[in-house]
Amino acid sequence: MEQLNDMKHKELRHVTSYISPYTINYIHEKNPWIMAWWSAAFPGLGHLMLCKYLVAFTLFFWEISVNYLAGINLAIYYSMIGEMDQASSAINKQWFLMYICVYVFAIWDSYSKTVLLNKRYILSYKKGYDIISPNISALELNILVKRQPLQSIIWSFLAPGLGHIYINRIFTSLVFIILFVVTSYFSNLLPAIHYSLEGNFMAAKSCINIQWFLYMPSLYSFVAYDAYVNTVEYNKIYEREQKKYFHREYQNKDFDYPI
Repeated sequence: MEQLNDMKHKELRHVTSYISPYTINYIHEKNPWIMAWWSAAFPGLGHLMLCKYLVAFTLFFWEISVNYLAGINLAIYYSMIGEMDQASSAINKQWFLMYICVYVFAIWDSYSKTVLLNKRYILSYKKGYDIISPNISALELNILVKRQPLQSIIWSFLAPGLGHIYINRIFTSLVFIILFVVTSYFSNLLPAIHYSLEGNFMAAKSCINIQWFLYMPSLYSFVAYDAYVNTVEYNKIYEREQKKYFHREYQNKDFDYPI
């Protein structure tokens, strides 16, 4: 709260982290091509890694709804097994042409915004970091501590969303939980797993809904990757905050040591 009051008197020009009770919104140096890759795998994922949540959630809704209406995943599946005629017939051309524009925009926008945020982060690195931390509310608190990146991966693989709960990214975890419940239900994933465990692979193959199932690989792999990256970056924020505190409270003013 003290830092928030200070903002009334001066502008914090180099804010890199905002710690709320429900998440930590931050910027750090990223590879623009990785952001573009995740946007290509599933529009919205690249923006989610940039902490642009509203844009990411909008693109999630677009990807699931328009991809479904255009029959894109179904066409991809038929193309992978060499059934080109069925792939062509599965595509709804009216929705497909609408889908292409937003798909290309998501890739371009995540790349260009990553480049821009990297420049801002480099400037902040040179000038010093500012961290805003109103991290306690009536419903939740978010304590900045070091966490284990491996645990984030393990929990994310066991149940998508748990890795993000572990690092207190509450809103992100809720989105992933909803996405996986919806895609698992409409893809008939759990019945297919049940039939596979019984050795009835024909029944498993016949019950699976390919259009919905093909959302899963990108989402599942991203959840584990994103939980890992965020845990690593949270640990870096913790170290920076500790350095600033000791620099401010204990370091001799005449001793210039970089933060």
